[in-house]
Amino acid sequence: MNALELQSYLHQHIPLSQAMEVSVVEASQHQVVLSAPLAPNINHRETVFGGSASAVAILAAWSMLYLRLSAEGLGSRLVIQRNTMDYQAPIDGTFTAVAQAPAAAIWQPFTRMLQRKGLGRIAQGASLYYQGQAAGQLAGEFVAFGPSYT
Repeated sequence: MNALELQSYLHQHIPLSQAMEVSVVEASQHQVVLSAPLAPNINHRETVFGGSASAVAILAAWSMLYLRLSAEGLGSRLVIQRNTMDYQAPIDGTFTAVAQAPAAAIWQPFTRMLQRKGLGRIAQGASLYYQGQAAGQLAGEFVAFGPSYT
């Protein structure tokens, strides 16, 4: 799945991403980069609303896992279970969220469990950047439910 296909998928299946004007800058097996402008995500202080920043970071982390699962033919329902967000700097313009692929030592036990039990849990983070500087950090835990999970 390339960047345009992922963006279309997000806009169709997660309508908030379209309302926030999220665009996919990069979509690979190694990294996902999303971008969002200030205007639809603005707060009363003319900076990015914290909920919007968190949502874009979650979308980046979720997208990274979704791409990896899809590439390995492990279709599943993928949801976030919990997260924490560390806001490091105000954002008053277009910003990006970057999620790196999980390390093999984390990915392999996750996919093995998903295949064996139909359920897998994995930690996945994303970083926010504004004007090339770190602006936030997401730590998320995601759950994948395989087709056989009841």
